[in-house]
Amino acid sequence: MKALGRHFLIELKDCDRDLLNDLDALKRLLRGAAVKCGAEILSDSFHCFNPQGVSGVVVIAESHLCIHTWPEHGYAAVDIFTCGSRVQPEIASQYIIEHLGAKNPVVIEMHRGILQSTED
Repeated sequence: MKALGRHFLIELKDCDRDLLNDLDALKRLLRGAAVKCGAEILSDSFHCFNPQGVSGVVVIAESHLCIHTWPEHGYAAVDIFTCGSRVQPEIASQYIIEHLGAKNPVVIEMHRGILQSTED
């Protein structure tokens, strides 16, 4: 069986609370993670909530990286979905974890679009 993509669901607790509310820093972080893992960036969209929190997505040719933050809890939810074999989402995952200073991160990897081969 072959998967079309890899999807990382990342739970980040005890992160740098100031960083979790810094739209520009988070935008640089996700774009940097995309570059580090070998992805081709197409666009991005970020929004800062009032009174706090940021949501953002970096669209890559291979799919996307996104983040949703709750600074008041020191928590971030991150998704990294990549298609093909050229991009290495585990590198992006580690880059984000390290830069947010997350303690005890949980990374769940799912294989998406699992296809059965018709060739014998």
